[in-house]
Amino acid sequence: MRIDNNLCKPIAISIEKLHPFEGHPYKILDNEEMETLTESVHNEGILSPLIVRPLEGTDGYEVISGHRRLHAAQRAGLSEVPALVYEISREEAAIMLVDSNLHREHILPSEKAFAYKLKMEALKHRGITCGQVGHKSRDSLTDDDSGRQVQRYIRLTYLIPELLQLIDDGKIALTPAVELSYLPEKAQTCLLEEMRRNDCTPSLSQAIRLKKEYQAKTLTVPKLRSIMGEEKANQKDRLKIPMERIRKFFPKSYTTAQIEDEIVRLCEAQFRKRSERDAR
Repeated sequence: MRIDNNLCKPIAISIEKLHPFEGHPYKILDNEEMETLTESVHNEGILSPLIVRPLEGTDGYEVISGHRRLHAAQRAGLSEVPALVYEISREEAAIMLVDSNLHREHILPSEKAFAYKLKMEALKHRGITCGQVGHKSRDSLTDDDSGRQVQRYIRLTYLIPELLQLIDDGKIALTPAVELSYLPEKAQTCLLEEMRRNDCTPSLSQAIRLKKEYQAKTLTVPKLRSIMGEEKANQKDRLKIPMERIRKFFPKSYTTAQIEDEIVRLCEAQFRKRSERDAR
C-alpha cells in the first residue's frame, strides 16, 4: 500500500467532492440507528475521519471507509468532513473497505456476501489466489469464517434481489438459500411467485430437491409448483386471501396483523349473531 506521509493527517474535504466507492456492498439505511448517528454528527461533528482515495483524473475522492458517516453528515447539513487521504489503487481500496466493515456488530448476510466477493476479486487482480473461493487461502479473505463458509456466502450473490432481501429479513435461512442460488434467474422468479402465492418459504429439503431437479434438467414450472405446494410437517392449515382483495376495506394505516385481527373480530361477531338467530 502506497501512503503519502504528507497526507496522513486529516484534512477537511467538501462533501461535493466525495463519491461512494463504486459497487460497495454495504447498505445505507435511514433507520433509527442513522437518526442517532445524524444527531451525533449534528451536535459533535465527525469524530472519526473518513478514509478516502483520490479519484483518477478528477479533483474528487472515493470513500473507502465512512459511507454511513458521510450520509449522516449530508443529513445534518454539513458542507465538509474530515478525511484521511490514501494514495492507493482501487484493488487496495477494495480490500481496505471490506476489512474495515466486516467486524461491524450488525452486518447483513447480503453485505457479507458481496463484501467477500469484492475482496476476492480485488485479490485476484493483485495476483493472489484464493483457492476454491477461500478454502486453503481463506486467511486472505477473513479470519472470521471458514473457507467453506466464505464460499457459501459468495453463492448468495447469485440470488435475485427479492430472494436476497428475504435472507436479510431472516425469512430464509442461509443453508437453503445456498441451494437456491444454483437455480437460474427465471426459476428463482417463478419460485418467488409461488412463495408469495402460498405464503411460504422453501425448507432445506425442498431447496435441495429444486436444485437437483434443475441439475437433472427436469425442473419445470409444474414441478416447481408441486414441490412448493407440499405441506410441511409443522405447517398448519391456513386461509390465504390476496391482500389486494381486502385492503380497500380497511384504513390505510392498518398493518397486516391489524387487518387479520379485525377479520377475526368480524367473523366472531357474525358467528354470535347467527348463533343467537338460530337459538330463537
